[in-house]
Amino acid sequence: MRGGWCGGGIRAEGWYRVAGVYHPRPMPAEIHHVESGVPAGEVRLGIVVSRYNEWITQRLLDGALEAVERLLGERGRVMVCWSPGAFELPVVAAGLMERWRCDGVVCLGCIIKGETSHDVHLATSVATALQMLAVQGRKEGGVAPVGFGVLTVDTAEQGEARAGGAHGNKGAEAVEAVLQALGAIEGVRRGMR
Repeated sequence: MRGGWCGGGIRAEGWYRVAGVYHPRPMPAEIHHVESGVPAGEVRLGIVVSRYNEWITQRLLDGALEAVERLLGERGRVMVCWSPGAFELPVVAAGLMERWRCDGVVCLGCIIKGETSHDVHLATSVATALQMLAVQGRKEGGVAPVGFGVLTVDTAEQGEARAGGAHGNKGAEAVEAVLQALGAIEGVRRGMR
């Protein structure tokens, strides 16, 4: 058979096996690949930051702003909004998306485990709400990616390590993820023309 041997555990490229019989693998008529990357034009980016554990979230914000400057330069337009805590991040992000019509939003916070399971419920609620916001997008104008820069850590030291310490800056990583998603969305839109 073309593409390799069949039997004896040796794969046959372009073929698949059903009940001991090899069949040619059907190939799609057309395949499109869309690469993600930083979008080409101006980008309006919202950043929502939790004031709770602010000594950590401020460092996340610093990393996020440095990433915007490095990746977008003068093409970046940023609005920073402060939220009382992590639980309020989704509603502030939704308001920012609706009112300012930003291309994407980055949410930054730090949830530190305490004596109870409160942190688990809080982190789950915030992550779920931000995921729904990303999928639903703006009311008008389509989807807008939401970057999850909310640390969920056991200790303050772990938070500090992920806010510019030994484990990098998750605020910067969240900005990079949103910009990559915007680039992919831009690529999909270009490919549909």
